[in-house]
Amino acid sequence: MNAGKSTSLLQVAHNYEEQGQKVQLYTAAIDDRYGVGQITSRLGPHRQTDVFDKTTNFLERTPAVACVLVDEAQFLTKEQVVQLHQVAQVRGVPVICYGLRSDFRGEPFPGSAYLLALADDIEEIKNICTCGKKATMNIRVDAEGRRLREGEQVSIGGNESYRQACGRCFYLG
Repeated sequence: MNAGKSTSLLQVAHNYEEQGQKVQLYTAAIDDRYGVGQITSRLGPHRQTDVFDKTTNFLERTPAVACVLVDEAQFLTKEQVVQLHQVAQVRGVPVICYGLRSDFRGEPFPGSAYLLALADDIEEIKNICTCGKKATMNIRVDAEGRRLREGEQVSIGGNESYRQACGRCFYLG
């Protein structure tokens, strides 16, 4: 949360397109915080993109492009991660995915677990906890800012619903 994943994705897309290369962008249909099919940075840049849901087949929906960029990749299914891996390995198209490793309980998202297992390279985008240490976890909060420890794994929200935390604050908070 709040590490600049969407900003980074939009910058990568811009860099490819600035060189005259075509990119394919996807975001999760479930994430409608800024409108369905919108990749939006907290800093302001945004872009309309294609969406994926649990029925999306990336082998069928990925045209000839220089790069595939996926935002909110934690919402991918195992099968979709394998499809994207095939796009990269068999078609030779770079696939760059941005997402969270784990949910507010510290449990891995299925898509993230398979991305971590199959990725050729992993780059962490860093964020900081309120205590100043590196944030690696997410905490869900209610409308009054109280921590929630139970609930559905997926609940779409931004700063009003989640806080980033280091491991120490995650366990002690």
